[in-house]
Amino acid sequence: MALFIVRHHHEPNRCPATDPYMGATLLNYLSRPNVRKHGVSIQGEAIVRGEHTLYMIVESSDEAHVREFMQPFTMAGSLDVYPAATCASVVASGGCAAAMPGIDAAVPAMDPEEACQQAIDGGLVVHRAHPLNAETSIPALIGSVVMPNPRFYVRNHFQIPRLDQSSWRLKVGGLVERPQSLSLRDLVKIPTQSSFVTLECAGNGRSMLDPRVDGEQWDLGAVSTAEWTGVPLVEVLDRAGVKAGAIEVVFRGADSGKLDANSETIRFERSLSIDDARESEALLAYAMSGEPLPIQHGYPLRLIVPNWYGMASVKWLTEIDVISEPFRGHYQTEAYCFEWQRGGQLVREPVSLQRVRSLITEPEPNTEVEQGELPVRGVAWSGAAPIARVEVSIGGGPWQDAHLISERKRHSWQGWELLARLEQRGSTVISARATDMAGRTQPDLPEWNRLGYGNNAIQKIRVDVR
Repeated sequence: MALFIVRHHHEPNRCPATDPYMGATLLNYLSRPNVRKHGVSIQGEAIVRGEHTLYMIVESSDEAHVREFMQPFTMAGSLDVYPAATCASVVASGGCAAAMPGIDAAVPAMDPEEACQQAIDGGLVVHRAHPLNAETSIPALIGSVVMPNPRFYVRNHFQIPRLDQSSWRLKVGGLVERPQSLSLRDLVKIPTQSSFVTLECAGNGRSMLDPRVDGEQWDLGAVSTAEWTGVPLVEVLDRAGVKAGAIEVVFRGADSGKLDANSETIRFERSLSIDDARESEALLAYAMSGEPLPIQHGYPLRLIVPNWYGMASVKWLTEIDVISEPFRGHYQTEAYCFEWQRGGQLVREPVSLQRVRSLITEPEPNTEVEQGELPVRGVAWSGAAPIARVEVSIGGGPWQDAHLISERKRHSWQGWELLARLEQRGSTVISARATDMAGRTQPDLPEWNRLGYGNNAIQKIRVDVR
């Protein structure tokens, strides 16, 4: 369906609404049941008061249908029909006059406008419309054990593949005794497992680095938790039979594209060592918080690697390849690596486990609060170990231990709260820091690195006490 803007104008002495019977006739004509008979859908309508001008936003298969439907209005005045686009479409295409991004014909993909509009309607904060990158708003984290699927942050490098479940297969090959080609029905027959897992983009908090670095300028909402259901990765590896000499397992998604106009098309691929593949409790997930895996989160199957940053949890998974040498793909060795200049030399380290971090979800930054008792709440997580404690400081004062809500969690965030007391009016800063059971604590300042990964500095928010 195409989108059109319709403009009708008539002279004051020809206003149909001055005749109550004619006005009622037009209302009936514009009724939704009658509109549907004409193959038209009215998305919105408004009349400029005193100017005798009607505007309508209309969906239809073509302009001819719209003009035919609006024919009765031409008896009273002029009619203009303009091809139109939504804001999501314009932003995704890169301008009012730009064409929509091309979709790779090799793999059917979700329409960029549709993907962007779904993110906006779900309450996500969109950073880029295409490829879609959107974070969860911090207020949406309040009181959540799991994030509702529409509000779960989205990170993409390429277009969103739209895979057909009936023809989709997961191929398991390479150094295995029994190569596999598994349908979703085959996977569902294997004993399932569910796990609450927090995923965080490695670039979460990148916007706070100084000097600024390239990449998506995430605030602090590129993190969410879901209950993932699927098949343990080790079950599939054991069915295939990993051969001696294997050292890594490569996971390939169906999403692909070019890094720039002159480069070759590549796929999103990541690898785990054999030990990590077996010991990480990785899951081949086909359900997310009780629902089939949404398309923007990897339908029909994605890898979930608990405690690792989100780049390891490959979406739209189509291939598992067991290999005998280190994998050198772009998203393994060029991206998702820490880079520092130390002692005049470039030091590189692969991004892996999530660093310990806490977020304040309540109160919101830059809000007014009452003097006296104030509940401070948030979530904390770490890839290295469960959270040992969360501490809160008010106005630079001593650190106070917050109460951890429920039992300690290994793979997902930990709720916490503190009933703080605000004694003085005026502006004050609330800080929260987490320490995990491996003894790792958040630093006061972010550790700058060229690609902007792993910023887990203590969060500080300002509130006004009245």
